Amino acid sequence: MKIRELTCIVCPRGCALKAELGEGGEVLSVSGNLCPRGKTYAIDECTNPMRVVTSTVRCESGAVVSCKTSRSIPKGMIFDVMKEINRTVACDGLKIGDVIIENVLGTGADIIATSMG
Repeated sequence: MKIRELTCIVCPRGCALKAELGEGGEVLSVSGNLCPRGKTYAIDECTNPMRVVTSTVRCESGAVVSCKTSRSIPKGMIFDVMKEINRTVACDGLKIGDVIIENVLGTGADIIATSMG
């Protein structure tokens, strides 16, 4: 049996969580959470960690626009998603929320503009 210590990032409390893992990596118990969301976070983080990716993308004019994934993606895909962002050249005149890359690498997440271009 293994204990994994985590800091919950779901809310500003930052609960110190301890997840007890079984031999197969399954979460047997979670302690230290002050709300049910902390337990869900610990289970997800131990079994299928997800992240929102933030970055920048070049525009045709040479300007750089900030962007992010519209939802969390599997942590193991971050570098592949970054390669897609880095090889993309977006059109000028982007508005906040415009989709730059739709369904990036089949993740179900779009790359969206978070600043104006």
